[in-house]
Amino acid sequence: MAHDPNIGALSIIAAALRRLGWKNEIEITQHGLSQKHLTHSNKFVIIANQINIKLQNLIAPKPTPHIKYWHYENEGEKLGTIFIHLVVESFTNGYSIYENHAGCERGYFITSTNEHIAISKYSDRAKYKNGDISKIIAIPDLILLDFGRNEIINIEGKRYQFRENGIKELNNYGDIEYLYVKKFYPKYKIIRTVVLYGGSEKTKAI
Repeated sequence: MAHDPNIGALSIIAAALRRLGWKNEIEITQHGLSQKHLTHSNKFVIIANQINIKLQNLIAPKPTPHIKYWHYENEGEKLGTIFIHLVVESFTNGYSIYENHAGCERGYFITSTNEHIAISKYSDRAKYKNGDISKIIAIPDLILLDFGRNEIINIEGKRYQFRENGIKELNNYGDIEYLYVKKFYPKYKIIRTVVLYGGSEKTKAI
């Protein structure tokens, strides 16, 4: 319960039980927490109060007033990449072989033999530990496979006003393409692109 994946997973399970009609007690045991971990602004405390979850031998405090953890996102850049992801997998023969939508847990890279592997954080861990931050493997928000065109599409999601930053970040994908994409999909052409969300600016075509 001290890590995000576990907090999210247990919260979703408890919320599903409530949605299915369970009105009795829900208590989490073997949570590994102490009372000092449960602060008024802790996100699990907020969720626990909303759907009435208890932690064995601990007391969840009331959250700070006016804090609501769950909300509809309508501004984040991930809305653009998630939309593209859903459209591709719902209406085409292509699909995602990696996703890292902002604010979500990192996914696994899917190889050409359908193996799911974790992408390393560093291309050279020893050099990174010695201070070379260029050895951090930059990852796109989404990697799509297009069967029809034999293309791999690396996508960086950005809000419209930060589009220039997104274009610059495309230059950082050399490591992931060399270590993963080209290794498992050597016959595919690689494309880098930015998907934008938001903004109402109009530019007249020349």
